[in-house]
Amino acid sequence: MKLSRRLFLGCSALALLACTGLGAAPAVKPLRILILGGTGYLGPATIEAAQARGHKITMFNRGKTRPDLFPGVEKLHGDRDPKKGEGLKALETGEWDVVIDNSAYYPRMVTASAELLAKRCKQYIIISSISAYKEPSPVNGDESAPLATMADPTLETMGKTYENYGPLKALCEQAAEKAMPGRVTVIRPGYIVGPDDNSGRFTYWPVRFSKGGTIAVPGSPTDPIQIIDVRDLGQWLVKLAETGTVGSFNACGPDKPLAWGRVIKACQKLSPSGTKLTWLPVEFIAKQEGLGFPIWAPFEGDTKGFHTWSNTKAIKAGLKFRPVEETVKDTLDWYKTQEKVEKGRNKLAGPTSEVEAKVLESWKHLASKK
Repeated sequence: MKLSRRLFLGCSALALLACTGLGAAPAVKPLRILILGGTGYLGPATIEAAQARGHKITMFNRGKTRPDLFPGVEKLHGDRDPKKGEGLKALETGEWDVVIDNSAYYPRMVTASAELLAKRCKQYIIISSISAYKEPSPVNGDESAPLATMADPTLETMGKTYENYGPLKALCEQAAEKAMPGRVTVIRPGYIVGPDDNSGRFTYWPVRFSKGGTIAVPGSPTDPIQIIDVRDLGQWLVKLAETGTVGSFNACGPDKPLAWGRVIKACQKLSPSGTKLTWLPVEFIAKQEGLGFPIWAPFEGDTKGFHTWSNTKAIKAGLKFRPVEETVKDTLDWYKTQEKVEKGRNKLAGPTSEVEAKVLESWKHLASKK
């Protein structure tokens, strides 16, 4: 079964610091940090972590997504594309110690921002992706694995199945390094999960278990899984800024191999009594048209290495992880607040209840014949 990696991917500040064990003490030297974006998912987590350390934040974005976030933070408005509207005009003046680029999707735009800021910042942290590596993923691959490429590097479209997402991320990395050689930090996360995630991927699982009943679960309990809590990633980005660390890093967690069964067990603890699991083997799932389960990937074939990336280098650079059980619980708690707090961020990926029921019935029928 051939499954593309790109189809799988694309708390208060004090509580955040307590979770990561770094304490609430301010940084020895407050930094001026410019964040390109800042209102999506990783951006807010990074800003909370930076504020808790006493750093001064400037955000640059279009001002369209959650513009009311962080009312005390300096906000500059423009467009990543220098050809649109005011473009990067708001960034033509000002100096920063660190730029965190978490809205890098097209190399032309990364080149424009990095070249413009090169003489007025010391470090450029760019958020790339594990998808930047060439497919299929090697088992236990590290940062030396070959990067993805595309026939026409000038294309500015993700493609119908996001087939260009990874190659474009790789080109963005290269564009940043060309503009600021030796001063770039490349972060390659896999699945970023936890509270405030509006993709609904990881969130699907604790929410589905909270509803009880018979739950379809793919694969095997021993399948590997790699995730990183957005709060842990945001905290680490601040640490990399404080230490001036450069280089490329796989931001996949946790520190020790995580079994899919442990994630499911953590979700199961939040479910009502009487909840039952039905584990569906890979062979059966492959035959079900249109059936997809978020986060999980088959531990075989082209996706065998998907959840096995080495994070040794990142851990040595200070990346820390909270227990998955905490992420699961906090994600469900956050989800339950959304209709009252911010509608629209509570969508869920994964099969609908109707699709799940149909699949479970098909499996039951097949199993009865064996």
